[in-house]
Amino acid sequence: MTTTAPPAQGLTAGPVDRFTRRLRELTGPGLPFGAAELAALDRADAFPADAVRALDEAGLPRYYVPAEHGGALDDFTVVMRLLRAVARIDLTVAAAHGKTYLGAVSTWIAGAEEPARRLARRIADGEVVSCALTERHHGSDLLSGEVTARPAADGGWLLNGEKWLINNVSRAGLVTVLARTHDAGGPRGFSLFLVDKARLAPGTHTCLPKVRTYGIRGADISGIALHDAHLPADALIGAPGQGVEIIVKALHITRTCCAAMSLGTGDHALRLAADFAAGHAGDDGTPLARRPHIRRELGEATAGLLLAEATGLVAVRSLHALTGEMSVVSAVAKAYVPAQVDALIARLLHLLGPHGLLGPGDPHGQFAKAERDHRIIGI
Repeated sequence: MTTTAPPAQGLTAGPVDRFTRRLRELTGPGLPFGAAELAALDRADAFPADAVRALDEAGLPRYYVPAEHGGALDDFTVVMRLLRAVARIDLTVAAAHGKTYLGAVSTWIAGAEEPARRLARRIADGEVVSCALTERHHGSDLLSGEVTARPAADGGWLLNGEKWLINNVSRAGLVTVLARTHDAGGPRGFSLFLVDKARLAPGTHTCLPKVRTYGIRGADISGIALHDAHLPADALIGAPGQGVEIIVKALHITRTCCAAMSLGTGDHALRLAADFAAGHAGDDGTPLARRPHIRRELGEATAGLLLAEATGLVAVRSLHALTGEMSVVSAVAKAYVPAQVDALIARLLHLLGPHGLLGPGDPHGQFAKAERDHRIIGI
């Protein structure tokens, strides 16, 4: 995937502004992004299907596909602003929808034209793509993965094993799977495969139950078990043994773009706290927002968010301008931005007091949800 310099900022405002206006149109009672509707889904641990469908209709999937493969992605700052706009309303929806890019990016990086074109068409048609890396007994220790891919006698590959705690793996039609292709493992012992669940023989894969989580409660966090699942030869992404190399490159991009969802949640938390301070008064009738220590807390929280935004913006621009430095830049952004927003949320929680701990059914309960949901970004 090419990473040429993006156009000037003024040329990117159009799609972002149109998308943001469309989100505002979808925010209100009875609408997909209505506060009461999202709160009800959170209470029920239910997937935000209407909101995700609305994002599809608004054209967001086009920005997960590079322009060279027929999509609209030619500037990562645009993608960052689009995902930030969604996370500013609800992080669960942003994480559920944005997962398709994580599932697809390995195919873009591998660079084979025809597989990339096929995947681009599937995404344009609304297909959900997931990325199955972690396992129940190994977590993020990818080099300990036990899911195996062995050459099949009649060609192709046979996949066996279980991937677990995977976002969207039950709802996705396509799943990028990291599998061990050499018994000894190691950096060259794993390969990547794009699994089309519709093409698997009956009984060769099982979607595992949804896992209840502390935050992003409505997201499809589940797993997949593979039982001699036969894949055609063209399911291989890149060359045998390149799986870890491709995934590491992919993570340089995706963990940088995580800053967008973190910043959106920071925007949301700051707005909720500012609205609370403006709408409540102390015993003497003075609005909280006019008290010096409240103004200081809001001001310092705003400054912290601006620092996080600057870091995220430099990092996402570096995908184009300093591509060779992304192993460092992406790590710094992924460590700093979520930590800064976590600190911002903690500061604002002190400002809200007990109101910041109320459930999503309360008018002030959105803050508690944002606090819970955001913890996943640092992880």
